[in-house]
Amino acid sequence: MAKPASTVREADPSVEAQPAPRKPGMVMKAAAGPATWADERLGLAALGRKNLRKVFPDHWSFLLGEIALYSFLICLLTGVFLTLWFKPSMGEVEYDGSYQLLKGLEMSEAYASTLDISFDVRGGLLMRQIHHWGALLFVAAMFAHMLRVFFTGAFRKPRELNWLLGVGLISIGMIEGFAGYSLPDDLLSGTGLRFVDGLVRSIPLIGTWAEFLVFGGEFPGDLIISRLYMAHILLIPAVILGLIAAHLALVVYHKHTQYPGPGRTEKNVVGYPLFPVYMAKAGGFFFIVFGVLILMGGLVQINPVWTVGPYNPAQVSAGSQPDWYMGWVEGAVRIMPNWEWHIGHTTWSWNVFLPAVVLMGLLFTVMGLYPFIEQWITGDKSEHHLLERPRNNPTRTAFGVAAATCYILFLGAGGNDIIATTFHVSLNAVTYFMRGAVILLPIVAFIITKRVCIGLQRADRDRLTHGAETGIIRRAVDGGYSEKHVPVSDDEAFTLTQHTEYRPIEAAPTSDAHGVRAKGSQAAAWARRKGSKFYFGANPPKLTAEELAEAKQHILEHNNHEEHGSDDHALEAGNGHHANGTGARRAVESDGTEAESDDSVRTH
Repeated sequence: MAKPASTVREADPSVEAQPAPRKPGMVMKAAAGPATWADERLGLAALGRKNLRKVFPDHWSFLLGEIALYSFLICLLTGVFLTLWFKPSMGEVEYDGSYQLLKGLEMSEAYASTLDISFDVRGGLLMRQIHHWGALLFVAAMFAHMLRVFFTGAFRKPRELNWLLGVGLISIGMIEGFAGYSLPDDLLSGTGLRFVDGLVRSIPLIGTWAEFLVFGGEFPGDLIISRLYMAHILLIPAVILGLIAAHLALVVYHKHTQYPGPGRTEKNVVGYPLFPVYMAKAGGFFFIVFGVLILMGGLVQINPVWTVGPYNPAQVSAGSQPDWYMGWVEGAVRIMPNWEWHIGHTTWSWNVFLPAVVLMGLLFTVMGLYPFIEQWITGDKSEHHLLERPRNNPTRTAFGVAAATCYILFLGAGGNDIIATTFHVSLNAVTYFMRGAVILLPIVAFIITKRVCIGLQRADRDRLTHGAETGIIRRAVDGGYSEKHVPVSDDEAFTLTQHTEYRPIEAAPTSDAHGVRAKGSQAAAWARRKGSKFYFGANPPKLTAEELAEAKQHILEHNNHEEHGSDDHALEAGNGHHANGTGARRAVESDGTEAESDDSVRTH
């Protein structure tokens, strides 16, 4: 129905309709009062406005650190549930639970409560397995995250302190994992505790006293489970939380590193703001990690303690293996020759102390000192916020691959009995092979990795000087084929040449013009020169801006010459072919067999 004429009016185009202001909802009204109260006393609005808009770069490798954080939070959540049911006591009881195969057997309260959680508490087994898988993922993600930081040079100034915090997190995380692994007091975890008891006793002179201090007497004692429990649920998690908080605070303070690329410099960060983009993505990724761990806990069995029974000091479980992050220590002990000293009434067990205590201490000491060693060799005191491509520092990358190779071989040596029985080979043969492999294969891995990185650097240099492939194939007059190349884009050229170029340090004069001896140790200067030559002596030089411009001009001129040369040759070849075709036509005519050849053939 049409409206009355008096009510129909044309809209004035000069006046725009203004939407009515939205009124805050009930939730916002309720939150406004407390938020205002807190802001007036703490200044949260200014703090939040500054930090919530902080930009973070986006790359898949940055998720490794997030996985470590989220898996630790999941371990905290599931650990609270397990704490409600677990009894950290080594007092003996008679099992009267629902698992019939162990019914009536004497065991510790810790093991009995673990069985109750697994079989009698609703959801208990799922929580146990999520907790265990989360702990393994936590340590694995930390190792992967640290490898990413190492290979890309993210530990350089000003992030040396954050690197040390990461080393501390890994070492304490391994101790936390072992403590939790030992709590059920089953035969497998008890075997692991006996192994640690051997490590403690192998410490020269003070080993026995240290064992009595840790275990409250001779192994196994009756206090170790309760002590590990307090460390596992209270002391070590508090330390880890403090280190994580300090680690993240330094990430925010120093700003996040980023991979090289167009528009990215040492002075800026290209990415997404913390709120709302990054927080939404991080929140979603947390639930992805949680979901994967739930699936693993529900579908993939881990640590079925009921299959091995309670711990008995007179028994050792066959084929016992620790969790992977401690397996390399056991592997080092297994392949170590039987070196022992007997001095007076003391025994010096080098066959345990060196591969376990010393090797583990050496690993974390070298990891902690490496940023300062590399800084001393390069003499680089500038700040770095752009990451390095691993190929641009071949020696560092080769060291990392060699260390990973050694770690994997030690881990394999920890299962030498499993390897021998599975492949029906001699246990001694496996042990002897591993002894040689842990020395030779890391050296081979180092040499191969360094050569590969240098080859990749040369490939980048060739791409810059000769251009990028286009997929266009040309055929020359002589029948040869070649592919057309074009200069790489400015963005790609920047990415391939933005890294800092380190060259070997030249020998400095030992005295100045007045004959005064130079400051510093000559031995230290010699060592630094040798280290610099070893690190960077084989690196191909980086192209300068002038060389890049010259290479680009050369590629363009070459393409121009090829195109015009091909046209000239094609014209000459076409004329010659035309003459040959005409000659053929005339020959046919003189023969009298055909009056005229096909034009299409003649002009081909």
